[in-house]
This record gives sequence, structure tokens and C-alpha cells, in this order.
Amino acid sequence: MRRGITATALVAALALAATACGSDDETGSKSSGELSGTVTWWDTSSVGSEDKVFKKLAEGFEKKHPKVDVKYVNVPFGEAQNKFKNAAQAGDGAPDVIRSEVAWTPDFANLGYLAPLDGTAALKNQDDFLKQAVASTKYEDKTYAVPQVIDSMGIFYNKKMFKEAGVEAPASLADLKTVAKKIKDKTGKTGLYLRGDDPYYFLSFLYGEGGDMVDAGSKSVTIDKPEGVKAFKAVKDLVDDGTAKTDASDGWENMMQAFKNGDVAMMINGPWAVADTLTGSQFTDKDNLGVAPVPAGSAAQGAPQGGHNLAVYAGSKNLDASYAFVEYMTSVDSQATAAGELNLLPTRTSAYAKKEAVDSEIVGFFKPVVETAVERPWIPEGGSLFEPLRIEYTKVLTGQTTPEKAAKATGDSYRKLLKDWK
Repeated sequence: MRRGITATALVAALALAATACGSDDETGSKSSGELSGTVTWWDTSSVGSEDKVFKKLAEGFEKKHPKVDVKYVNVPFGEAQNKFKNAAQAGDGAPDVIRSEVAWTPDFANLGYLAPLDGTAALKNQDDFLKQAVASTKYEDKTYAVPQVIDSMGIFYNKKMFKEAGVEAPASLADLKTVAKKIKDKTGKTGLYLRGDDPYYFLSFLYGEGGDMVDAGSKSVTIDKPEGVKAFKAVKDLVDDGTAKTDASDGWENMMQAFKNGDVAMMINGPWAVADTLTGSQFTDKDNLGVAPVPAGSAAQGAPQGGHNLAVYAGSKNLDASYAFVEYMTSVDSQATAAGELNLLPTRTSAYAKKEAVDSEIVGFFKPVVETAVERPWIPEGGSLFEPLRIEYTKVLTGQTTPEKAAKATGDSYRKLLKDWK
């Protein structure tokens, strides 16, 4: 689930040795052929919906392995990346297993904070994983995580409001403006809530104009190319002409409440938001929720590839049980449960054949979206690219800078972060 990307500066830290201090929990043992001890798991999923399901799954692991105690800790998504890095660097307080946003995995691996998983029990039936989901788990030809869920983004819309206005889901930004105007004329409501404090929600517009943040293959910064400027202009136009309302802070709550309460007709979001959305007064009838591909820009239609991996801390005192826990939580059955109860997309091919996934309309919709989603750069600095972009994106939406200046400032920040990149 993504409630905001908290970008981090690069940490200059020495890699942990294999004998580094782990968590303070009881050391596990497999000498008797039975797993035991404690596995501390930091779950970064949303409180009130996803966390309940994942905690219940973790309890299922304990039933299967009665001598293992899973210490479940829900860590706010926006705090988890820095909190894990600080604990791992200090060699004190890091969990045995962390639910890592896909961009964090290569960063943690580069710093030596993750245990390699090749040849361990964590990687059972590797060939069953979607290739695009596996991409973010690799670093320097080793595997440092197992993909738990994969996602992308679409446009969520209020079907009743659309029917009242006599409109259909917009296929392009031009359509979006037309639809929003009709909705305003017929219902008095704003068309779109555009989250303004999280640059992840900007990526679909960037890809739609043919741009990207960087080109990892050629080691070049691309955010400040003409396509990036056009993307900044596109989002600014949506706010300036009244198609969208936006915010500079607390964007997740503002966006979700506006959509759930019927103050806006549309929002851009992903499968992680479905469970929360269906708690809104507008969606007591879940059939009122419509989902369509994000509107295309002038060059393409594209949405970012996201998701979460499960990774094992290199300093864990209970590696065997941690590997087994990761395997259990990423198994076909566990992924099918998440698909059925939370509409989250599995990373295993065979999980899509399970009844829970087959019966989920949201999973069915997002599967082809994920298959064509744009991969983000799987580089250690990938997560750190968002903070400079967040600053300029928010400034553009709130009229504090121009698209041209925003693109240049972001590009300049990237070149300071990415040494020797063009």
C-alpha cells in the first residue's frame, strides 16, 4: 500500500558483516528439525484494512510452526525506510523481516543490510513469480527479497456521479477535462482529486508525455528533458482550469475522504486503496466504484509499476525461521487470501488461477495494467529520487514555481545524487 513515498538521502554506511548484531529477539534453532524462536516482522501495510489480513496470515504461520513466535509490528509506511536503515546501521532493533517497498530493496541490499536469499527456503518455486515482480528483488546478480504483491495505478470513479453527468471514463487528458466540466455543470462537484504531496502520483503524467525520471541504462537524467516539462505543465493545467483540486500536505487522507464522501468524482489510485475506498458513504454499494486505466497523455498511456517485497535482515539471529516465514507469506495460498480479501495483486502466476483472485474484479482489471506498467529504475538511489521531485511537484501544483524551473531544479538535484550521471 502506498500512502506516500518518503524519500531518503543516501546513507554512507559500511556493509554489515555476516556476524553483525541482529534483533534482540530469541535466537531460533533448527537442530531438532523443528523451527523455533522469534521472528520480528515489520509490516508497512495500511492500518484498519490490510494490516488485519496480514496479521491473520502471520498467525497462520505460527499455527504451522507452533514453536515460532511471530512478533508483528505495524510500522507506518512513511517512516519505515529510514527507521530500518537507522536500526540496521546501528546493529540494534532491526526486524528479522521487513515489508519493503520495491524501490527500497536495492538500496538496502547495496548497504549490506539484507541477507541473500538464493538457495534458501525463502525462494520456493521461483519460476512461478512474475518476471516484472522479480526485477526489483535483484541486486548485483543476487536475490535479496521475495515479491509479495505487485501493483500499478488506475483512475477510480463514482459511477452514479458519472451517470448523472452523462459521461464515461476518460481515455485521455483532453477527455478528462471534458468529463470534469460536465460533472461540474451537472452536479456542482469537482472532477478529480489530484494528490499533490506524493510524486508517485505524478509518474503516470510523466510517462504519458513520454518522459521518465532517469535512464538507468545510459546513466543519464531525463526528468528535465522537454517531456518532463510537458508533464509538469499537464498537471498544472488540470489544477488551473478547475479540472482537479489538490493539496500540499496530508494528501492521502484529503484525497480519500473527498472521494469516499462524494466531493469529487475521480481520483488516481491503486489496488491498495480499494478496501479503504469501499468504507466510504458513496460506496456502500461496492458496484458504484468504477476503475479505468489512467488517462493517456500526448505520447502514451502508462502507469508506474509498484509493489512490496519481503526481505530478511542480514543480522537476524533466526535466519531459518525468517526464511520460512517469507516463503509462507509469499506462497500461493497467502497471495490468494490477500487477493480475495484486499484485492491485492499476486506476484505468483499460479495464484491468479485461485478462486479468490478469479472472483476479484479489481484483480482482474489491474492484471493487464500491471503487465504493461512502466518499470522504475531498480538502482540503490531509486527511492531517493522522489524527494527532489516531491518538492518541485508540490510547488508547481500550488503555483510556487513554473514547470520549466521545476524540471531543471529536479534534474540538478538528481545529478548531485547520482555521481557521474549525465
